[in-house]
Amino acid sequence: MFTMSELRIQHLASVRIVVVKLGTQLLNDREGRLDAGFVGTVAGQVAALRAKGVRVTIVSSGAIGAGLRELNLAKRPTDLAKLQAVAAVGQRRLMDVWAAAFAPHQMPVAQILLTREDVDDRTRFLNVRNTIHAAHDFGAVPVINENDTISTDELVKISFGDNDILAALVTHALRADLLVLLSVVDGVLDADGKAVRLVESVGRARELVRAEKSALGRGGMNSKVEAARMVTESGEALVIADGRMENVIPRILGGEELGTLFVPAGRKRTGRSRWIGSARPDGRIFVDEGASRALTEKNRSLLPAGIVRVEGAFGHGDVVEIVSPAGVCVARGLSNYSAADVERVRGKKTAEVRALLGDGAYDEVVHRDNLVVCV
Repeated sequence: MFTMSELRIQHLASVRIVVVKLGTQLLNDREGRLDAGFVGTVAGQVAALRAKGVRVTIVSSGAIGAGLRELNLAKRPTDLAKLQAVAAVGQRRLMDVWAAAFAPHQMPVAQILLTREDVDDRTRFLNVRNTIHAAHDFGAVPVINENDTISTDELVKISFGDNDILAALVTHALRADLLVLLSVVDGVLDADGKAVRLVESVGRARELVRAEKSALGRGGMNSKVEAARMVTESGEALVIADGRMENVIPRILGGEELGTLFVPAGRKRTGRSRWIGSARPDGRIFVDEGASRALTEKNRSLLPAGIVRVEGAFGHGDVVEIVSPAGVCVARGLSNYSAADVERVRGKKTAEVRALLGDGAYDEVVHRDNLVVCV
């Protein structure tokens, strides 16, 4: 058995690519303004890590909050167009602060604004990765935010989720070693309000969050735990920590027992599998218990015989979610058939499918090589 310190060193000491996410509440001072002094301390930490060969990509919230201050608005507009305009004003201010923070270190910043569609499309997903790596090659620090000025999803809270999920998806794209979510509390708290230092099961973390009374609120920590699930399933570590602790990022990488460490799964997923697990499904395929067990316990492909129902309007090659009789995700994968054709072949044996579709028939609706099991 490893000690806590040994586990920290094992998972964090060799980190060379890290994504760091900072939320709006952390970035603002007590008056609700962007705290340029604090941002400057973060830039200093990033510069120190860069000098040691560690590449840090920043995911920064704060555009809407900054826009409200710039426009002297007391509260968020309810009209979508106005809210997007606020984000546009605030994004410029946010980048000004980041650029000024890195200027003393002679490190330029690269603004990268993403929408959910940039992740859902495989080609754009790969381009995001290439752009971020190229920015690092130039010596710049990528600062990423959702493109609130055009993305309606995030503004109505059905997309990335306070940038925690965005940070996890960026971690997937880069195949980063570590994701650090910096917040205003020192990790996941137990029922007594004490920080949990190590989480080896995301399910256990969800139980803690349900009872939590932290300043983040349940929704905020829930999105962080979901990000932890995504990252650890792919074989990388995640830490949630108090961003206001002195020199917190280098200390985390140094193995200090700060925040909550989510231990990665033993097997790393390929980049392609990460994308399949990250992209929003275009439809859902409901299967019987036998098919569910074959996928999760026997590493089998999804055959037509085990399908009971189809939902959505997906096409050949689209990402689909496979759902068990209990209504939970069994797996995600790339469909060999359109939704209409899956409807035609569902419940049929292989010989019947070939007789029905002829040369256009696939034996598998989703082949196991194009499938990622939901843990």
